[in-house]
Amino acid sequence: MTEEYNFKCICSITTRILGFPDGSLSTKSRKRPLQAARAVASYIARSEEDIHRSIIGKVLNRNRSNIYHYERTHKKYFATSLIYRNTFDKVYKAYLDTDGTKAIFLDKDIMKSFLLKNGIKETLNSEVLLEIYSGQVSCVIKTSYFDFSNQLEKVKFALSNYHYTVKIK
Repeated sequence: MTEEYNFKCICSITTRILGFPDGSLSTKSRKRPLQAARAVASYIARSEEDIHRSIIGKVLNRNRSNIYHYERTHKKYFATSLIYRNTFDKVYKAYLDTDGTKAIFLDKDIMKSFLLKNGIKETLNSEVLLEIYSGQVSCVIKTSYFDFSNQLEKVKFALSNYHYTVKIK
């Protein structure tokens, strides 16, 4: 999964929990409940997933400087704004419930052998590297331009019950 995909999942959790339509976080609306939802989703993405500000800004259709603002004002809004605090509590609890159901790998060798047993294949003359991160470990799958999208789909299927990210190099 990419950072963008992970953030879209956080946005989906946010809109579902708060009862907003899908995609409403990226609208230009300045209604207070939507502003609070955007700020909460951004803060969770930065603090829990370390998702880059430019990716968050792109998905929310905002400038990345807004993301700095959301991070900087979190403590103040949490202490003073009932709407923000209630929004944060609901979304963060749902995020932890969803995120807690997925496992992580503790050893890179175990992760690599798990991937290889589940249909992922490496090529000798690699043109593309898939860096897969889970928890504090990572492993690299070597593949070709021709086959990397197929291997990426296999990784997504094999790790569907795991918390992970993939970077393509």
